[in-house]
Amino acid sequence: MEKMKRRKFLGISAAGVAAVAGSGVLMPAIANAANVAGWPAAAFDAKALDAAMKDSIDTTSVKVSPKVHLTAPTIAENGAAVPVTVDVDHPMTADDYIESVYLYVDHNPTPLASAFHFSANNGQAYFQARIKMAKTDMVRAVAKTNKGVLMASKPQEVKVTIGGCGG
Repeated sequence: MEKMKRRKFLGISAAGVAAVAGSGVLMPAIANAANVAGWPAAAFDAKALDAAMKDSIDTTSVKVSPKVHLTAPTIAENGAAVPVTVDVDHPMTADDYIESVYLYVDHNPTPLASAFHFSANNGQAYFQARIKMAKTDMVRAVAKTNKGVLMASKPQEVKVTIGGCGG
C-alpha cells in the first residue's frame, strides 16, 4: 500500500472543495446579504444620491443635527481609502437607540458608501471605516433611530487628489 503524497492529497482536497462550492451547497455570506432583513440592496445599487437615500431611509430630506459627528480628512491623497469616523451622541437604551447609520458620497457612481446597523446592546453608535471616493465630493452621515427619527451630520467636503472609484 502506497503512502499518499502531500501534493496528491492537496490536489484531491481542492478538487472536492471546488466541486462542493460549484454545486451551490457552500455559498459565501456576502452572496446572501440581499436576503438579510433591513439590508438596503437597492440603495447600494442606486446611481443617484436621492435614489440611494429614498431606498435606504425612505426620504431625501433629513435635518442636520449636532448629535451626529462625522470626521473625514479635508484632503484625501487616495480616494480608494478615505478614513471616516462617525459618532452619534444618542442614548442606546432598549427603548431608544440608533438602529442604523448610512454614509453617502454625493456623486460617487453608487452614492451609498456604507451602512452600519446597531442595537441597544452596542452601547454607542460609533465606527471608523474607509470609503471609496471617485473625486472631490461631499460626504454625509445619516443616523436612523429605532423610532424612525433621522439625524444627519453637516455634509463635509473631502478633496480627493487620486480618485478611487475609477476616476
